[in-house]
Formats: sequence, C-alpha cells, structure tokens
Amino acid sequence: MSSPGADLAPSDLRGLCLLAADGVVEVSRVVEQLHHTIARVSLPVGSPVAGTTRGITGLVYRSVRTIAGVAGSGAGLVLGRFAPAVPLGQTRIGREHLLSVLNGILGDHLEAGANPLAIDMGFLVDGMAVDLDSGLPDELARQAGRKLLVSLHGLCLNEACWVKPDGDVSLPRTLAESHGYTPVYLRYNSGRHISANGAELAEKLQRLIEIWPEPVEEIVLLGHSMGGLIARSASHHATLEGRDWVNPLSSIICLGSPHHGAPLERIGHRLDRLLGVSPYSAPFARLGRLRSAGITDLRFGNLCREDWQDRDRFEPGDDNRQPVVHADHVRHYMVAATLDRRADSLRSLTIGDGLVPVPSALGQHDRPERQVPALPEHQLVVRRSGHVDLMSRRRVLRQLQHWLRTSAASPIRKA
Repeated sequence: MSSPGADLAPSDLRGLCLLAADGVVEVSRVVEQLHHTIARVSLPVGSPVAGTTRGITGLVYRSVRTIAGVAGSGAGLVLGRFAPAVPLGQTRIGREHLLSVLNGILGDHLEAGANPLAIDMGFLVDGMAVDLDSGLPDELARQAGRKLLVSLHGLCLNEACWVKPDGDVSLPRTLAESHGYTPVYLRYNSGRHISANGAELAEKLQRLIEIWPEPVEEIVLLGHSMGGLIARSASHHATLEGRDWVNPLSSIICLGSPHHGAPLERIGHRLDRLLGVSPYSAPFARLGRLRSAGITDLRFGNLCREDWQDRDRFEPGDDNRQPVVHADHVRHYMVAATLDRRADSLRSLTIGDGLVPVPSALGQHDRPERQVPALPEHQLVVRRSGHVDLMSRRRVLRQLQHWLRTSAASPIRKA
C-alpha cells in the first residue's frame, strides 16, 4: 500500500509550499511574542504584553517572515505553471484522505489563500465527477433515475467514509438499491463555515436537477455528523430562496449530527481562554486559533451566516443561533449513538457517541424554536456504538429502510 505522500499530484506540492510558508510565518509570530514577554519580565498571570521585539531581534523575526513569504509565493508561482488542478474523482484514495483532513482543519484558510489544496464542492455518481456545466456523461445518464439519494460526509472525511471497513457495500448504495434511488455523493471543504457550504449546496442542487436526464421526483439528503448540519443548512437556504429542488425533497436523515453543538469544540474554546490567562502561554493560543471555521461552528451547531457574522468566533459568546426555516412537507429523521447501554445515562447525555451527546444528535432543545422537527417515531438511539460506527451498523440500515418505506407509503402533502 502506498503512502499518501506517494499519491500527491504536482499541484499539491505547490499547495504544501504555500502552507509551509504560512506555518513558518505563524510560528515565528508565536516565538516572537513569547520572546518579547520574557524580555519584559512579565508577571506570570495577566494580559499578554502588547508590542513586538525591537532592534536586531525584531529585524530577524521580520526577515524570517519575509523570506518565508517570498519563498512560498515563489515556489507557488513556479510550480503553478506546471501543475494544473486535479479534477474531482481522478486521484488515489490516499491523497483524498490527506486532503480531506487538511481541509477539515484548515479549509477556510486554504480557501482564503486560493491554495490548490482547498477542495471544491462537487457531486460524484458511481465514482465519476458530475460537471454541472456540461451535464452527465452518457454512461451516467443511462443509469440516472428519478429519485436521488444525496449523501454528505462529515468533518475531515470524504465520500469513501461510507464504505464499510471490510470493503463491503456502503450504506447509501444499499439504501439506493433497495428503494430505487440513484446514489449521489457530495464532496466538500469541511473547514468552511457550515452556512457557506449549505448555501453553495442549495445552489448546486438546483443546477443538478436542471441537468439531470430525468425529471427528479424525490430527493433524500443523508448526512453523517457535519453532513447532517449542511443538509439542514442547504434546506434552509433553498426554502428561503424558493429553489425548485425543495419540492421533491422528501426527507433529511442525520446520523450523529451535532445539531446543538459538540463538547470537543467547547473544550477547545475553553483551552484557548485558559492559555490566555498568562502572558507566557498566551502566544500558544494563536495556534488554537488556526482551527477552521467549520470546527468552531460545531460549538453551537451554527447553520446560518447570521449565527456568526460580525462576531469573533474565538471570543466568549452566547448561543445566538437564528431560527432555521423548514419546509413543512420534509420529514426529519435523527439517529444518535451512545457508548453506554442506556440512552438516558449521564454518559449518554454528556458525551454520547464520544463526540456528540444524544440530545444534540436527536435535535432536542429546551427552546421550541431550536428543536429539529423530528417526531419521536423518527428518532433512533443506537446503544454501545461510536460516532463513526453509525455508518456501518445493520441496526441503522434496517431503521432507515423502514423509515423510507413508511415515507413512500404515506407522503406528506406539499402546501
């Protein structure tokens, strides 16, 4: 088996050069701030010392940053002439996994810097990328049906996550084959704001149904973890914008999605604040601030731009999420997992599947306007299961099959 590095394309080397240069610049700022604090003999507790180093020392730090920036840009320009971007679906799995992790952690930074490592959102059908400008290739058009099952992966993952570890068939494909759907997979930059991905998905789904060879009669969105949040965000944007694809949208299925946030991001936020207590540790808080917008959105489960705009996402703040618009005819199905034997235990209520507490995954909230509109019979808690396990559990497959059969037998009338 080849290593991910062996799978890298020439354009990736350009992206890594730019990313390495950015890393040198950021680390030099951390070291300089710590150097300045020590030189000023600051008290161990208090606010960070403002300013930078002076004289020859300051010149050295500035020179390091300048040289790193010039070297990274120069290498990027040279490699850019010989390294075209790699089309979606035309690279090896090792490379795709590496890029997915990088995008989850630093995706917003990669996008802002036009780094070629940034993943562009796109659809795949049967492993082939869908060109929304030219339509489906003939081999895909021949197998296109009128019912679409669109699957959305989670943070730091890609469409390969749906395949079982033993290489068996995936959950989406099994559902599609048993209920007559055409499986469509979404790949996206999971480090962007959830609202940005949701808005783009709303627009791209509109274009997808416009070029689809058959009239689309039904759409089901299936999301794992962050993917479920993006599905709900896309539905929100599409409903507000009056997108045509909302009409055939019948169901949104969420597996382990942190609808009301995840403890791990909240711990990271508290760690940032703890590091800021001392001027000697405050410089290292800069490293924590490198985590992506997609990750910080998971503190509360932000789905709308209004949830985070005009706010410093790293500063303390309340849950200011705006109400999410739901089309009345769309059913919401929630699947949660817990490592415990009991769904109502303290362990289930606090850490749930290890990443998402059970109430958050079920969309339950004390404030009615923040409740995800999932009926009790449309909720499932899988016991003795982890977060990633939800994509491969037979219990989950059987329940989803039951829900889809029930949905087909009693469709909700559109207003």
